[in-house]
Amino acid sequence: MSPAAPALPAAIAWMTGALVLFTGMAVAARELSADLGTFQLLALRSLIGLAIVSALLQKSGWSQLGTAHLKLHALRNLAHYGGQFGWFHAIAAIPLATVFAIEFTVPVWTAVFAALLLGERITAPRVIAIACGLAGVLVILRPGAAIVHPAALVMLAGAISFGLAHTMTKKLTAHEPMLAILFWMSALQLPLGLVPALFQWAPLEARHAPWLLLVGCAGLAAHWCMVRALALADATVVVTLDFLRLPLITLIGFWVYHEPADWYLAIGAALILAANLVNVFARQPAPGNAQSAGTTTAG
Repeated sequence: MSPAAPALPAAIAWMTGALVLFTGMAVAARELSADLGTFQLLALRSLIGLAIVSALLQKSGWSQLGTAHLKLHALRNLAHYGGQFGWFHAIAAIPLATVFAIEFTVPVWTAVFAALLLGERITAPRVIAIACGLAGVLVILRPGAAIVHPAALVMLAGAISFGLAHTMTKKLTAHEPMLAILFWMSALQLPLGLVPALFQWAPLEARHAPWLLLVGCAGLAAHWCMVRALALADATVVVTLDFLRLPLITLIGFWVYHEPADWYLAIGAALILAANLVNVFARQPAPGNAQSAGTTTAG
């Protein structure tokens, strides 16, 4: 179902907010990585997220935290933590555009895990999407043509972890309210980052505060913007707009951090975009049942 004409500008506005927030989170992570280690960043992000979600639960009721799926929450958050570690580690070490390009393979891995764990069919369009996504990664990393940066491989492992986490999130959403999922995400991931961070804890300064608030709040706010956009426009529109994060972060990386961009990145990113679009078109929701079609996020 095509979005109604009046709804499309509103969807674009919400997605613009998501683009700005996701990009801001990446810049904040890069700025903080000069002083703080990856584990410390992850611990602080979980702490801020826990405070925000707790404030929301205080208004809406703590009773929704009751769960019979704590094991699934734990497995989901181990995978999600691995994805976040890969993202934050890569942000500090390789060009921002490369991080975002590899991140956009998450829907490909989600499709693979959905077939393995949820019994979803691997259709011809999904095979094409997986092939395009993998080809895009190979073009960007160019194994054999040059030494692949270890952080790029860590980011690829992180994208695979995000795909596994998204698949388990899909199982959880059938039983659990979103606030409960977000609460257990922050509560379970906080010790995973805090314990190793204590061995290399760097002192926090006032100049870190704005960047930390951006890292802690931007992911949740960006998710909210994306959900609002999906409620107003088809997933094909939203996922295409979401991909604008890549040229935006490429420009920021070039202007602010003097990071190079080449044709291999552009070709690889185009293949990954094609994979995303094939994946979205292959699983368009029925009219009146708009839903996410595997859009990616580091949140």
